[in-house]
Amino acid sequence: MKKIVLMVIKQCIQCAGIEAVYVRDQIMPEFFKYYWSKRTATDRRNYRQMVETTCEIAAKVGAAEILERIVGDLKDENESFRKMVVETIEKFINQLGVSDIDSKLENRLMDGVLWAFNEQQSEDTQTMLSGFGSIINAFGSRSKPYFSQLGGVLQWRLSNKSPRVRQQAADLIGKIAVCMKNCQEEARLGRLGQLLFECLGEEYPEVLGSILGGLKAIVNVIGMNKMSPPIKDLLPRLTPILKNRHEKVQENCIDLVGRIADRGPEHVSPKEWIRICFDLLDLLKAHKKGIRRATINTFGYIAKAIGPQDVLSTLLNNLKVQERQLRVCTTVAIAIVAETCGPFTVLPALMNEYRVRELNVQNGVLKSLSFMFEYIGPTAYSYINSVIPLLIDALTDRDLVHRQTASSAVKHLALGVQCLGCEEQLMHLLNHVWPNIFETSPHVINAVMEAIEGMRVSLGPGNILLYALQGLYHPARRVRLIYWRIYNMIYVGSSDACVAFYPTFPNDQYNSYEKYELNLTL
Repeated sequence: MKKIVLMVIKQCIQCAGIEAVYVRDQIMPEFFKYYWSKRTATDRRNYRQMVETTCEIAAKVGAAEILERIVGDLKDENESFRKMVVETIEKFINQLGVSDIDSKLENRLMDGVLWAFNEQQSEDTQTMLSGFGSIINAFGSRSKPYFSQLGGVLQWRLSNKSPRVRQQAADLIGKIAVCMKNCQEEARLGRLGQLLFECLGEEYPEVLGSILGGLKAIVNVIGMNKMSPPIKDLLPRLTPILKNRHEKVQENCIDLVGRIADRGPEHVSPKEWIRICFDLLDLLKAHKKGIRRATINTFGYIAKAIGPQDVLSTLLNNLKVQERQLRVCTTVAIAIVAETCGPFTVLPALMNEYRVRELNVQNGVLKSLSFMFEYIGPTAYSYINSVIPLLIDALTDRDLVHRQTASSAVKHLALGVQCLGCEEQLMHLLNHVWPNIFETSPHVINAVMEAIEGMRVSLGPGNILLYALQGLYHPARRVRLIYWRIYNMIYVGSSDACVAFYPTFPNDQYNSYEKYELNLTL
């Protein structure tokens, strides 16, 4: 019953005809008297609806009106009630802002939320953490007077015996670092960074992940040169942590290493970067895609910092492993290095590696080429003549995977060099792709069809249509099926452009088939 009443109140308040004065005078007193209670906070069925309805009232009468009534409850002894208050305040402040909140109310709010933050007992700390971070960020520069007190609280909590308290303090630093920077609190951020650095020996992986997240936020906002501790001291401490198998630790650590490699590689010696490259190879096996993606990007940053040769030799050796996921991630990393440092730094080594008569290595090289052409786009124009012999060798290989991967590379190459005058080379490649249209493997036929689709974009639908017309009425049904599939693909993509390329038929005594305007040439 209560839930239904709350929903009705919410929907009524949303109506344009309900005035703010009426809500303030007639609804709010009774609403806060009977509904805003500890009992509602412990009832999970009504809790969510209660928060939403209160936010709707705040949208109608203003944030300050609601805050004035509930800010005192932040110091209530019931923790569930305090959580409900913080979540409600967070939602309507994010929605409405803090412009109508005066300094006196602001003081009460900050005092209450800091008290509630310190008095947490339950395991669920996310609500309070998110609410506190959102309130600090919403006030922006108005939060500056409170950072001295907050800094002391964070320092105390980072050295607390409870791992949950330490983790929450590190998470809060990550949330408010940008706001502290905007309030010119860089010195305080530096001290917090030093404290987090001293906590890198943390034994609990969840807490260590949060500490790394806090360090990452501080590095982002104060930069490499002002970072305390210096980057040359920080990175060697991160290298052993890369071996930690906890996903949160891995993700935050690799993000932090990648940020340093991107923005301040000169602070670390090339030998240290090469050592990190070897440690990063294991992270390519991670189950979480975000970790693998961050690792791949970091290879690109390191290659840009120290040159691609050492990084590339490490990656090329990794193509010989048996594990498929590791090889795929390695090929993406090679393509990222090519994009970052220029294809001319990678292509000779890749083509040389293709000469190794080992299936995994050759497939890895072809996949690297496919990703590389996808990333570099029109830049492939300068390299198309170099890779044609390699692609032709792969397209005529007996191995299905060779032909499939080569077709993917041809697709990206064709889309990249569109309108750049490479039609002759693409036609040559098309002649080697086309015989594969009768493959039965679904993966291979999909790759071949995508390559032909890429050729349609680059060579124009007319050329592909002329190839397709040869088999549309073939006696064999299986041949007709594949040719009609290609024709339908052309029709869907470029039906209007195909008109000029349809076969011509002579006029007969009943019908006129010729389109004379299509035969006009200038």
